[in-house]
Amino acid sequence: MRLGVTEILLILVLALVVFGGGKLAGVGKALGQSIREFKKEVKDPNEEADEAAKAEENK
Repeated sequence: MRLGVTEILLILVLALVVFGGGKLAGVGKALGQSIREFKKEVKDPNEEADEAAKAEENK
């Protein structure tokens, strides 16, 4: 089952009515930050291990 444009617009309008504009903006901001952090962690999972190895070499 796919959502069409009409269904998506209806969901957005209902969310705006239920949560209000200010709270909806805050939720969007938090969601964006969470996605960025997740992508950062998934992109370089071994980055911390590499930094630890370089620190050990410099001692």
